[in-house]
Amino acid sequence: MKLVTFQDDFVESVGVITDNNEIFNLSNFADIPQTMREILETGEPAMATIRQKLIAFGESNSNIPLETAMLLPPIPNPKLILSIGLNYWKHLEEMDGTPTPKNPAAFIKSRDTLLGSGMPLTKPKQCSDMIDYEGELCVVIGKTCHNVETHQAMDYVAGYTIANDISARDWVAEVFSSKETFEAVHAWERNINGKQLPGFTPCGPVIVLKDEISDPQCLQLETRLNGQTMQSTSTSDMIFSIEEIIAYYSKWYRFNPGDIITTGTPAGVGFGRDPQFFMKTGDIIEVEIEKIGILCNDVL
Repeated sequence: MKLVTFQDDFVESVGVITDNNEIFNLSNFADIPQTMREILETGEPAMATIRQKLIAFGESNSNIPLETAMLLPPIPNPKLILSIGLNYWKHLEEMDGTPTPKNPAAFIKSRDTLLGSGMPLTKPKQCSDMIDYEGELCVVIGKTCHNVETHQAMDYVAGYTIANDISARDWVAEVFSSKETFEAVHAWERNINGKQLPGFTPCGPVIVLKDEISDPQCLQLETRLNGQTMQSTSTSDMIFSIEEIIAYYSKWYRFNPGDIITTGTPAGVGFGRDPQFFMKTGDIIEVEIEKIGILCNDVL
């Protein structure tokens, strides 16, 4: 199944995608949790009820075409957004001077950065024109987990969606030019702050449940800017697998249903190009991952 969060008559609603690529509104049923996070917290009982409703009532005249719906981030209120950095081999190569990581590296993003597919991405006035895209496969946690082993990690995954880790690159040069450890730490902090602006994590359009994707490490990812392909690779190029990421960070974090893990971006980012290439007002940025869909935003 594919689940979606959307706005219906100015009300946040949840739905399931039909075979006709329409949204079947689940908010009309009292026996189904009314938010995506509550659905994930309820787990399989909620999923079973949704399947029953879809079979019984899914061919409704009130269904909304997915392409015309006002989509919200699939999980508007996650407790945690954990973003993995430098997790594709070819992306590591294009970011000159970056050593091969011994362990995954990550940072936390505010849920205020979330933006639904189709919503406008506003360039912040306080940043330069170095606004970059980073298309990423996104893991949605389905069960509470803490201190789990690698072979257990996938048991806690509910499904997958798409994220675009928008980045203001104003401070990246400082990271590479820093000669002292203390100076480098502060430069890295400013670089991460360049990912924290409102709307800098477009996410969606849907959550695809885990059972529909047999191997998330073998999905084609493509990022397009105004129709031109900028990133194109398989998730098989990841340095650390989804299982390794979850197991590693679960040593410290308690992951909860609805938490989001973005798994890193492949090669082709604007900062890594020669000459460098960034988004500008009027652009259309799309991230497509097979079996999930297309995340699309206009740049204002």
